Amino acid sequence: MPKKTSDARPSPPPHNLRATLNDVALQAGVDVSTASRVLSGDNKQRVGQDTRNRILEAAKSLDYHPNITARSLRVAKTFSLGIAVPQLDNPVFSQMIIGAERGARERGYSLLIAHIEEGSSDDAAYERLASTNRVDGLLITTLDDNSVVLSAAQKARVPFMLLNRTGPGISNSIYFDSNAAARLAVEHLIGLGHTRIAHLSGQLNPSTGIGRFAGYRDALADAGIAFDPELVAVSGYTIKGGAQAMRKVLEQAKQRPTAVFPITLAAAAGAIMALQQYGIRVPEDLSVVTVHDGPIAEAMFPPLSTVQMPVEQMGYDGAIGLIDLIEGRKTTTNVMMQPQGLIIRGSTARVPGAGT
Repeated sequence: MPKKTSDARPSPPPHNLRATLNDVALQAGVDVSTASRVLSGDNKQRVGQDTRNRILEAAKSLDYHPNITARSLRVAKTFSLGIAVPQLDNPVFSQMIIGAERGARERGYSLLIAHIEEGSSDDAAYERLASTNRVDGLLITTLDDNSVVLSAAQKARVPFMLLNRTGPGISNSIYFDSNAAARLAVEHLIGLGHTRIAHLSGQLNPSTGIGRFAGYRDALADAGIAFDPELVAVSGYTIKGGAQAMRKVLEQAKQRPTAVFPITLAAAAGAIMALQQYGIRVPEDLSVVTVHDGPIAEAMFPPLSTVQMPVEQMGYDGAIGLIDLIEGRKTTTNVMMQPQGLIIRGSTARVPGAGT
């Protein structure tokens, strides 16, 4: 009987043994140091793309996971990022976390998640997270530029990246062009013949709120539509706030609006709830469009017209950018992301009586 030829590549370790960096290097046919550089995201030394692909494929096939504890002891780092969110039920923050975790994982980091409510007196939370050597960097998400968590983060002794907004003195941030997003939403309503367009806004300080409010006013001005302050109410970023602000507009406006632009998906859900309580049909009596798309927008009745924003990508880019800061590849990151387009669904229609 002829002898069987053996495979040149080593067999993967038994299922009860964890694959090591040496296993990956052997399977990829490279030195351990080369495998280590590629898997740690070290770009200081050049490695050919074919070699890089072999190493990544070997790590994947062996289900290799780096020993974070050993690596942390060796270089005095935790290889962890921290992110705290003000709302756990807000789809914007959940999508950011998904993107941030993916980015961290690709670079060999873990992501610690905490919930810090806006207005909390626990203003040392971020600082404690960093000073106790639990994380190497912080991803900051907040609903208020002057919030205590942002103030605490600025005191922290680790790099941080601000997500979803920017502000004076902030050199590292990834944020949306809120003005452009608002203009896109309001111009859609104007194109349908609406001139009495309400806006449910965020807090009108230097944040997402003022950017979208400015875009709303700019779109009206460009179309020659006079601004009516009776059509604006502060909703904040919650379902409850959206419902309350919608009721306020309906009660204070001398002439009812035919359309409304709530600042977020959550606020829009609250607005539609309030409209139903008043017996106002969407979109037959009043159209609704907002910023940020997601499964909730499709599941609502009627399905909600939205401006798409790359929320998950922002979380991913934030994590990658923060790791670049931590590891010295960059000294600053300041990126404004653009809206991805308008998705027209059943919540918007031509103004009543305008014809086709």
